[in-house]
Amino acid sequence: MSAIYKIIDKKKLDIVKRPISKAHGLPNECYTSKDYTLIEREKIFENKWTVMLVNKKGNIRNVIRCPYHSWSYTSDGKLIATPHIGGMNQHSSPKFKKDKNNLKEIRSYVWLDLIFINISNNEIPFEKYIKPLSDRWAKFWKKKDRKLINHANDFGYFKINAKCNWKFAIENYCESYHLPWVHPGLNSYSKIEDHYHIQGLPNRFAGQGTVVYNPKFKGKKKFPCFPNWPKEKENIAEYVALFPNVMLGIHKDHFYAYWLEPISHKKTLEHMVIYYVGKKASKSKDFKSLRKQNHKLWEDIQKEDVGIIQRMQLGRNSHAYNGGNFSPDMDNPTHQFHKWVATHIV
Repeated sequence: MSAIYKIIDKKKLDIVKRPISKAHGLPNECYTSKDYTLIEREKIFENKWTVMLVNKKGNIRNVIRCPYHSWSYTSDGKLIATPHIGGMNQHSSPKFKKDKNNLKEIRSYVWLDLIFINISNNEIPFEKYIKPLSDRWAKFWKKKDRKLINHANDFGYFKINAKCNWKFAIENYCESYHLPWVHPGLNSYSKIEDHYHIQGLPNRFAGQGTVVYNPKFKGKKKFPCFPNWPKEKENIAEYVALFPNVMLGIHKDHFYAYWLEPISHKKTLEHMVIYYVGKKASKSKDFKSLRKQNHKLWEDIQKEDVGIIQRMQLGRNSHAYNGGNFSPDMDNPTHQFHKWVATHIV
């Protein structure tokens, strides 16, 4: 018997995996239980490819040094220095074997400037994991175009403290059902009929696209576009979640990564990093006003979403709530995410 069934009735998780017209969403315990979160940490975040970002950029010169006791390691993880471990000015000890205490290697991969890690070393190779999405997006931007993405030093990042479970952000990102009511300021972008569900990707991906992307900023300037973005697709943008914790947005003139840092079962840090086409668009004064406007646009949108999903967290305290019902026509990506969690948590 799986440990998860000591926390959640098996029937509740089985219902999630039913066809969408008969399914309910994930049960409340998946959002409110500390014990569930410990299992989720292992089954979801340690077993899968997960996004993380370092605190600041740096270079490894000779060694990796721990700032606490100054133990030092080579770049391949070999422990080479243990100051005072045997007593004052005694930097070795017969009771401690350095070669038995090297750093443990974690699988990692850098893709589109994002650092992916697989702690448990049991997921498929990242190249295979990402290939379906990479192949899909090849019709929008060639691989050589992707190398042009450049992070904006100003107005290129923001962080939001969300008082809710991380899964709400993914669910919200996967669907357009909420747009007219939560984001009325988006005008034409908020029309449900202008969005489509992304089909044909494996169940570790889900998302939506729009056919009316046409940014309107003050002034006559426009961001440069990816050189090989098809003319007939210039008003298409796509927004795809890579489970568990990253959401990507591609447009003809910029790219962003929106990734989640779960702090607890009811607190999440949301990070957005914005990239443009080339250094001039991302760093020059000529495009500073546009960067500022685009930054404000995305920050306002995400804050509107956070406002509503924080209220959803509160709603999960209701014992009468069955996990939620799905629209068979509108909620397929969200249902896909719920099924993915329910499958991998067991």
